[in-house]
Amino acid sequence: MSRKYFGTDGVRGEVGKAPITPEFVMKLGYAAGRVLVNHDGSHRPSVLIGKDTRISGYMLEAALQAGFTAAGVNVLLTGPLPTPGIAYLTRALRLEAGVVISASHNPFQDNGIKFFAEGGNKLDDALELEIEAMLDQPLETKPSRELGRARRIDGAAERYIEFCKSSFPNELDLKGMKLVVDCAHGATYHIAPNVFHELGAEVITLGCDPDGMNINDKVGATYPKTLQAAVLQHEADYGVALDGDGDRLIMVDRHGQVYDGDQLIYVIARARAARGELKGGVVGTVMTNMGMELALKERGIEFARAKVGDRYVLELLHANGWQLGGEASGHVLCLDKHTTGDGIISCLQVFASLTQLDKDLLDICRDWQPFPQKMINVRLQGQDWQQASAVALAEAETELSGRGRVVLRPSGTEPVVRVMVEADELGLAERCAKRIAEAIEAAA
Repeated sequence: MSRKYFGTDGVRGEVGKAPITPEFVMKLGYAAGRVLVNHDGSHRPSVLIGKDTRISGYMLEAALQAGFTAAGVNVLLTGPLPTPGIAYLTRALRLEAGVVISASHNPFQDNGIKFFAEGGNKLDDALELEIEAMLDQPLETKPSRELGRARRIDGAAERYIEFCKSSFPNELDLKGMKLVVDCAHGATYHIAPNVFHELGAEVITLGCDPDGMNINDKVGATYPKTLQAAVLQHEADYGVALDGDGDRLIMVDRHGQVYDGDQLIYVIARARAARGELKGGVVGTVMTNMGMELALKERGIEFARAKVGDRYVLELLHANGWQLGGEASGHVLCLDKHTTGDGIISCLQVFASLTQLDKDLLDICRDWQPFPQKMINVRLQGQDWQQASAVALAEAETELSGRGRVVLRPSGTEPVVRVMVEADELGLAERCAKRIAEAIEAAA
């Protein structure tokens, strides 16, 4: 059964347009609440609601609260808190669910709702389908004596700060290190600087003045140029960039060099393998650079690819019994430290790895160079793109044998197929991508 509203990471869209309207979000809260009650009728369920710094968060928080309490569910409100912070507190407080109001790295005009199940894990497909089915039912408010209550909880930020710090080895600290920390004017603005400062670093803040409308605006993990300039200006050792909800990490070294998720995962894998603590291998996605895959394999580290999306990386990690994986976008999963991707904790794992290997990011990442990639988006006009591309795809794969690969991926939101080719030479990647794209276009 296909999902109507849930994407790979909850429900997301432009505020004021379906489905991100107060009416729908209230119904979503009610539907999720009804599912929680149906799964455990022995006591009244409780759910934690957090949000990032978007101005629309106030409106959607109120709508969710109304929906959950109408279904007979108690609500705890944290105010602004990173997505991984909600996952942690859902587990720590032994609650039935956690909800985050955030559109992650999107601009402030967008917002979304994503859920964590009991234990701080991603909501599985079966529960999402149950919620979607309940959305088709009428909203019937519980009798007054059965309504849920809502209250704000104190100390959520402080508890999460301590949790992040606890993921860093006790024998290490960050004393003598100068960091620029870019919080994207998002949910980590009052968290990340404190974590790094309390571990001993000198911290220069960037993107820590949210006004409800500047989240991810030319700052953060999706726009590292601002961080690069700040690192060079302040002669910092490293720059740390998070996204609006704090689950992505991009880093910059003292030379202004940017390091994406692939490179940071490689650094952590190298250190864990060196000390015999890499459980299994590493999970990436179909978009993970082939250069990283080959570098890992040269060191005897297994590598597996999942579909794009951190939920699919997580699923494959669980299936293999592994702990480390992620995406080039900066989602890094260290499942021995947290149940979900966490930008702050991932950064601390990188710093611990650098100390252990006694090298900087530049030295470690010299082990491999990313293969050049060529991406072409082909707009579809009803043609069967798989059939149209078959011959050109076969020819490209023959030419790329041992030197690269092809990924054809249809968009989930628009009539577009993405043609991605990577190869050891840019000209080869461009030639193969163009050939496949032209074959698809010609079939229109």
